[in-house]
Amino acid sequence: MTVMKLSSAILTLFLVMDPLGNIPPFLSVLKNVHPDRQRRVLIREILIAYVVLLVFLFLGRRVLALLSLQQETISVAGGIVLFLIALRMIFPKEGGLFGETLEGEPFIVPLAIPLVAGPSALAVLLLLQQSEASVTWQLLLAVTIAWALSAVILLSSTLLYRLLKERGLIAMERLMGMLLVMLAVQMFMNGVADFLK
Repeated sequence: MTVMKLSSAILTLFLVMDPLGNIPPFLSVLKNVHPDRQRRVLIREILIAYVVLLVFLFLGRRVLALLSLQQETISVAGGIVLFLIALRMIFPKEGGLFGETLEGEPFIVPLAIPLVAGPSALAVLLLLQQSEASVTWQLLLAVTIAWALSAVILLSSTLLYRLLKERGLIAMERLMGMLLVMLAVQMFMNGVADFLK
């Protein structure tokens, strides 16, 4: 994996994890947690998400082999899924992702899964595994960097919310959505081009 491909993998994973877009739902879910526990819960959920991503990274190739999927299929499907995710980032639905928040302290759902290690991040990992089958350690580096950047943003969520306010966060999420649209279209076109060869 070249430096360019590595940086592209990091950027794609970071955009799909959508840390800026996750700040409002994180703050909403954590508002029911005692202030003394909020940071511990946040760190625990971010670490759980990282473990889920690593498990999927190392088992992803086996899943692809089990399903007998070709690289072109994964690329086209990944492009479509990322495009739909990007559209939701640009045009978010009413009421947020989860509607009413649950009472009490969250555990795994919804913070770790699906907000950080969601279906989209796992789908991108499958796609990257298929296209870069021999460089798992570099994918590990890409996942770790993207996750660490997301973790820093989420751990600074209250500060960022005060600085950017809701409108600023929405603008940043929509900008990330636009970048993800371009990555999704490129992924789709690569899959179609490989299939037609």
